[in-house]
Amino acid sequence: MAPTATASRQVVVFELEGETYAVSIQHVQEIIRYSPPRTVAGTDPAIRGVINLRGKIIPVIDMKMRLAIDGVIDPESAKVVVVETSVGIAGIIVDEVAEVRTLDESSLDVVPEFTAHAAYVDGVAKVGDRLILLLEPDSLFAIELGTSYAAAA
Repeated sequence: MAPTATASRQVVVFELEGETYAVSIQHVQEIIRYSPPRTVAGTDPAIRGVINLRGKIIPVIDMKMRLAIDGVIDPESAKVVVVETSVGIAGIIVDEVAEVRTLDESSLDVVPEFTAHAAYVDGVAKVGDRLILLLEPDSLFAIELGTSYAAAA
């Protein structure tokens, strides 16, 4: 009897204040070193500003602020993960990028609805004794990018 194939997905795993998160590699365009973005007045506080990425202006979002995690950005070690969403491209500031990992669908579980950020989380992966929250960029940034940057695009 032939072994059955298990569905899997590749993710980019990153850290925020010691907690582990991930986004599907399908959404990730690239990972760059952090440099302070240019501030844009009147935007959502989680949007730190914009950067020029090879001639394209993209918003940069502080994931700690967006997810209500206490902590500051360490400019020496922080990275910007450039993600593509259904409403545009954005950079997300993370403490560090840990790895690219393949997750079996069998290791994924749904997020309890009472969780504050359940709308932004696609699932929770159990990897050994670690839990990795899989973030859904489309829902995470739909409001901010759709209203703040739709006119600029």
